[in-house]
Formats: sequence, C-alpha cells, structure tokens
Amino acid sequence: MANTLIQKINYGWRLLATALSFTSFGIGGVMLWILVLPLLAMWPGNPSQKACRAQRTVSFSFYVFIGLMHRLGVMSYEIDGLEKLNRPGQLILANHPTLVDVVFLLSRIKQASCIVKASLWRNPAMRGPILSAGYISNADSVTMLNDCANWLQAGGSMLIFPEGTRSVPGQPYRFQRGAAAIALQADCIVTPVTLTCWPSTLTKAQAWYQIPAQRFHLRMIVGDDIDLTAFRELQPRSIAVRRLNHYLQDYFTQQRERYEPDGN
Repeated sequence: MANTLIQKINYGWRLLATALSFTSFGIGGVMLWILVLPLLAMWPGNPSQKACRAQRTVSFSFYVFIGLMHRLGVMSYEIDGLEKLNRPGQLILANHPTLVDVVFLLSRIKQASCIVKASLWRNPAMRGPILSAGYISNADSVTMLNDCANWLQAGGSMLIFPEGTRSVPGQPYRFQRGAAAIALQADCIVTPVTLTCWPSTLTKAQAWYQIPAQRFHLRMIVGDDIDLTAFRELQPRSIAVRRLNHYLQDYFTQQRERYEPDGN
C-alpha cells in the first residue's frame, strides 16, 4: 500500500516536472531564437565567427535544459568517450531513439551545425537566427550536400541523424544516404555516436505526457572514427555512398543489439 502510494506520488511529480521542463524549453527557445541570437548576430565579426558564437550559445542553453531535467528527476544520463568529440571538421553521426537526442548531443558539442527543415527557413522569426547559427536547409538535396561538405572542409563540425527521423522501437534501421554522401564528399572525420534510452520514451508515436513508470536513462557512447579509405576507392561515387550507408546501418544495428537492454 505504502509502496503503491510512493510510486503514484513519484509518477505525478515526474509528470509535473516533465511539463515544467518542456514549458521552460519552449519559453527559453523563443527567447533564444527571437532575442538572443539576433543580438549576437549584430556583434562584429565575419559569418563564421558569428555562427560559432551562436552555436556555443545554443549548446550552453541545451546544457542548462538537460541539467534541469536531470535535477528534477525526469531523466538520468551517462556519457562514454566525450573526449572524442569537439574536433574541427568532424561529422558526428548518431541514431535517433528519442525526442531529446539533438538537445542532449548539442549540449555536449560546443560548436556544431546541423540540418533543419526548409519550412523553418520560411518562418520570418526563425530565418535570421538559423542563418546566424550556420544551420543548413534541407530544401534542395544537392545544395544541402554541397553546403554541408563546404562547412566541414572549412573546419566546422556537424551533427546528422542518418535516419532522418526518430527510430521506431523494435524496427530495423532505415538510413537515408545523405549522411554517407556528405562524409565522402567532405572527406572528413566521421565519428559515430550510439544513443540508448531506457525505458523507451518520447518516441515519434508518444506524446510528451506519456511518461514511463520510472525516470528514463539516456546513454551516449562515442565510437572510434570510421575509416573511409575503402569507400573512397570505390567508383562510381554512387556505389561508394551505398556501401558506406550499408556499413553505417549495420554498425548502428550491432551497437543497438550490444547496448540496449533486452535489445529493445
């Protein structure tokens, strides 16, 4: 009886804490995009310097948000291999099990660009901040590939989810070829990051309030760099992209089987 009551109180608190966390994220996000980043863009500097300032600001704000969720008891987390990140010209590829993946990753990557939906570029309130942060539109695939490759070759870092959307629990990965194409075109450092979330929560099929019976634990495992030598030698490029994409898909499948509890 007492244990049941404690469990109900704990669940209720985590539900409230989750609501508080996402409300804070929404309010903070509006202030960041509408007020902070436009002000940073007004400071002197070339586009690259302005983008770096904006990316560091986003990273810090996400760090605060993850800390808030952790302190409120919504989540716990652990990180293996963080020292392998935050290198110039690094392409970071990760699987995508939950809604907070991008926030969690960028909270630990001080400077990184990413790909955003073209619809956000048409939003007058969002276009300026997105440009100032050096983020890249997915409106045109060829332009996107070139912009990503140019950013990496210039020494910038980038975060990409090869799936393009959140994973479906229990279903095989279906990677898009864009990440592999960018890696080969940029000929850059490619570092895989495996994310696991237990219990599963905040998937594409779940609303924010459908919380698990206990706080969720997010784990980030940074793998060793992927050697692109064998793929560079393949011709034509389309075959190299397809082979690398298959390699990435197999790699993350094996990582999921290795690290996720019960393979779920």
